[in-house]
Amino acid sequence: MSISFDLKNNIFSLNKLNLPTRYYYFNEEENYVKLLSIGEGIFPKDRLKTNISLVNSTCIVTTESATKVYPSKKEFGINYININLKNSNFEFLNDELILYKNSKLLQILRIKADENSTFFYSDILTQGRSYEHFDFDSMLVRNKFYCKEKLEYFENFNVQGSDLKNYIQRHKNKNYIYLKIYIKIKQNGHFLNTLHKSGFDSFCYTKSKEMIIGSISSDNMIIVKKKQKELWSLYRKELEKREFNLGKQ
Repeated sequence: MSISFDLKNNIFSLNKLNLPTRYYYFNEEENYVKLLSIGEGIFPKDRLKTNISLVNSTCIVTTESATKVYPSKKEFGINYININLKNSNFEFLNDELILYKNSKLLQILRIKADENSTFFYSDILTQGRSYEHFDFDSMLVRNKFYCKEKLEYFENFNVQGSDLKNYIQRHKNKNYIYLKIYIKIKQNGHFLNTLHKSGFDSFCYTKSKEMIIGSISSDNMIIVKKKQKELWSLYRKELEKREFNLGKQ
């Protein structure tokens, strides 16, 4: 199950598509791709691969709906996303990730951006289905971000659902929905000040100040989605772009 596409000089080209992956492509205002699956979600042994390459282009990508990860006794479902950017702007807004009870997921994300490229990438993690509370088994995350051919930021962790549940209970934290944002923009210093002035105090630089990262938590998905949209709007304003309607209301 995979999809591979590229845009060169804003001309879209589909290189590979395997069921049950599907997509919608729009270009009325900007290049916009919705990713979806005709299946129920990610099952054990599933290998989802998304490869995106942009050259002298701009593209917005989103998911059609929440990503559901189903139970497994042994095998991990794998979601691999590889993005290469050259003199381009890329904006990826994921819907929520729902890890069912006893599920196992390995997520591998690679973003490589040259000095003239910018990106906005967001992820949302929930507690699971409404009647579950971090009852998933394991979630392994291997996220790497390269700026100007150098590794700028690396996330490498393995979280157990039971450990996360215990942590939240010990700290009496009612927030169980997590939004994570990764940003590369040409004027990082100016944009970080903009975020702080807008009340997003949890955002900071990565090691060489080539990126900005931050997270937000809440007990309400509507609030999380609102914050995601607000941050994205600030990003687009910084790039002197108009607000964009994803058509998902």
